[in-house]
Amino acid sequence: VQLQASGGGLVQAGGSLRLSCTASGGTFSTMSWFRQAPGKEREFVAAIRWRERHTYYADSVEGRFTISKDSATNTMFLQMNSLNPEDTAVYSCAADSRRTILSQIRFPGSYAYWGQGTQVTVSS
Repeated sequence: VQLQASGGGLVQAGGSLRLSCTASGGTFSTMSWFRQAPGKEREFVAAIRWRERHTYYADSVEGRFTISKDSATNTMFLQMNSLNPEDTAVYSCAADSRRTILSQIRFPGSYAYWGQGTQVTVSS
């Protein structure tokens, strides 16, 4: 199983970026985005149920970020709008073939597969 994340970069506050994560070598029940800023723990950003398309967001990104998927290409996206400097982090995609229960969906330990991460930097 491989997850390949891309789309990070440098953007000014208020700007937008779109991250992609392409999965290969397996089928997944849930895919998610996490991020980790320097000196901080990894935190949940958003998740999507692959079959049902149900989506879940961290409070800090609700209304600004949108998670989506393209089943034909096995690709997950994260559209990030109204970015602010607090969004600066390395963003990683994660996936698992088991159906993660909702109470566990925000925990990194619930995911068996991880991509390499892509840097997002938001300047003020």
